[in-house]
Amino acid sequence: MPIQAGFAQIDITPPIGTRKIGWLKEIIGDSIADPLYARVAVFESSGQTLAFVQLDTLSIRWTQTNAIRQRLAAQHGYPGDHVMVAAVHNHAGPAIANCGDVQRDEGYIGALVEKVAAAFGEALDNCQDAQVGLGSGFEFDVAHNRRVVQRDGTVRTHGSFKDPNALYVEGPIDPEVGVLAARDAQGRLLGALVNYACHPAHHGGDTVFSGGYPGVLAAAMQAQGCPVALFLNGTAGNLHTSNPAAGGVDMSMEDAGRTLAKDAMGVIGEMEFRTELQLASLRRTVDLPCRKATEDEIHGTVRGAQRFVDSTIYDRTIPGLVERIRERRVQPAEVQVHFVDEYAFVSLPGECFVELGLDIKQRAHPRHAWIVACANGMVGYVPHKAAFERGGYETTFGANSRLAPAAGDLLVDCAQEAVASGPAFSR
Repeated sequence: MPIQAGFAQIDITPPIGTRKIGWLKEIIGDSIADPLYARVAVFESSGQTLAFVQLDTLSIRWTQTNAIRQRLAAQHGYPGDHVMVAAVHNHAGPAIANCGDVQRDEGYIGALVEKVAAAFGEALDNCQDAQVGLGSGFEFDVAHNRRVVQRDGTVRTHGSFKDPNALYVEGPIDPEVGVLAARDAQGRLLGALVNYACHPAHHGGDTVFSGGYPGVLAAAMQAQGCPVALFLNGTAGNLHTSNPAAGGVDMSMEDAGRTLAKDAMGVIGEMEFRTELQLASLRRTVDLPCRKATEDEIHGTVRGAQRFVDSTIYDRTIPGLVERIRERRVQPAEVQVHFVDEYAFVSLPGECFVELGLDIKQRAHPRHAWIVACANGMVGYVPHKAAFERGGYETTFGANSRLAPAAGDLLVDCAQEAVASGPAFSR
């Protein structure tokens, strides 16, 4: 049977006056630099289906993911278990979750679910016979590891080598630009998925709504003949467009988006396209242990602690967090894998460190794994275990960093098991 593929997008820009997710503090959006979108891609081959929903938001909660899946099943008869819902981790979007002093906007969330359902129906209507190509390129100039080890052995997140106490960058980046593209029988592009790991934090602290560099990427690819480009962010928990080696100089969102669009279009230009695909999807759930915080962690006085924006935000929110942890002790997390021939799109519900994503990619071999972070829920930062020994913003105890050091390894193990459970492939 031929491959069927369909793409669609819908504007989800918040109205002026909506709360921004920003950086922990209360910010009201008063202008729009560029629109935000929900983008959808659906695929069918030999009776098997899978779909991607990409949102220009910071995150997506599990309850919202479940609401979207249920709506798609009820409204379109589509199996919700085969839908991956991923946020790009855009800091310049609306308040779709409680974050520090910011309270989520329930009205916006309701409208978002409605719009996703509408776009999904359009993608299904747009389904047509297609050829699909998959491939990778590499980009070393957009993402940088933002954690700088100091001479005393601690880490400064967003450290700078203009600081005489800076010693070395703690870890790697993931330079892979993974691309899945679909075209019609005449060779015209229908849409694409682009996977790369890097924080989209532009306009995070101001009053401007923006789609960030993922929005620039999608617009640039559209201008080059790719109507809909979904950006699937990777394990970018410790990766950023600012470069510690250059004193923290930040690449603009325009330069980052256009660079990655050029990379993706270059990969598409070299692709071999397939007329048959083996598709499959599965989900696993793992209970991640929450941290048993010490008094020093609770008060932000532990060695290496680094509170951003306003320390009093932590003081206000941590007592309630400690009580919730005592009640629940663990945080359920969903790992979903979409299989496309020898490729595996592996979803992780958090801001995972790049070391974890690279570990999954290595352990997935001979499958070719691409990691989709901030998908199907949000458990906050998931650093690799060694990071907790040095501190830094991402490991500093708070609502966004509440998991135990063992959580990252458990998530990797779950992902590896899920990938290994996939169907055999012949390529």
